[in-house]
Amino acid sequence: MPLGANKAAIMGVAGVSTGDVVLLSSQTATSDTVITFDSDITSTYGEYIFRFYNMNPETDNAEFGFQANVVGASGYNETMTTSFFQNYQDEGGTVHTLHYVTANDQAEGTSYDTLAGNVGSDADQSCSGVLHVFNPSSTTYVTHFIGHLQTSDGANNCVDQFPAGYFNATGAIDDIQFKFSAGDFDGKIKMWGVK
Repeated sequence: MPLGANKAAIMGVAGVSTGDVVLLSSQTATSDTVITFDSDITSTYGEYIFRFYNMNPETDNAEFGFQANVVGASGYNETMTTSFFQNYQDEGGTVHTLHYVTANDQAEGTSYDTLAGNVGSDADQSCSGVLHVFNPSSTTYVTHFIGHLQTSDGANNCVDQFPAGYFNATGAIDDIQFKFSAGDFDGKIKMWGVK
């Protein structure tokens, strides 16, 4: 379905024309272990937006995360400094909190960074949301990112999650991979470029 004149605002980039927000790639996982975007991340766009649709792991309470490679590198182990907080509500309406999650942050770490934690594996559980990656082609500045994901966790709780941080890499990032901490998963990821 075309987004028309409202495309820029819907993508969270109000103030740019619809021609400046371009769908570059769409990938669907069906019992896959990773989704990798290893082309189309170039200096053409100053921002990349990844949208996640019903990411459902086969393993209950798995962590959905991502990592990257700079040009010419492999291994998905670039250095990151990150933060993570969440808003939580149980189905019964008795427990609700807003708190920082130390277990999901990194201080100059090289692990896959958590975008959504404790994602449920039931047929009606998943996580969906967005990740913005800013200026990944820079070889001068760190590459910042912010995310916002909504999760139905393994205990049927509603969890609103906010990952953010930066890649502390001197090379341009051209390769980003997404996966769960355990097992296969289903879901769709779309990548948009913003000029």
